[in-house]
Amino acid sequence: MNTLSKTLTAAMLAITLVSAVGCASSAKQSGTGEYVDDTVITTKVKAAIFNESTLKSAEINVETFKGVVQMSGFVNSQADINKAVSLARSVDGVVSVKNDMRLK
Repeated sequence: MNTLSKTLTAAMLAITLVSAVGCASSAKQSGTGEYVDDTVITTKVKAAIFNESTLKSAEINVETFKGVVQMSGFVNSQADINKAVSLARSVDGVVSVKNDMRLK
């Protein structure tokens, strides 16, 4: 019985370690917790843009990876670009903002 108990314990430990490593992040892939954080950041940035009456939120795409927000799309003026970037930078959790927006 003692051997069976040790074998089951070792098996459970191995399964736990494999599961933990599978959810870990890498340079090109975010872990589960980071993915949720990035989703929250993206949602907050989109909400900030949506709540700004001078910006057309449908024209600005927002993606986040490890706290880095990438914004793309076509906007009417440089002032719109500056405002959108400023709003993104003001969101908690944003590490940096990559601006790929273009003027129409």
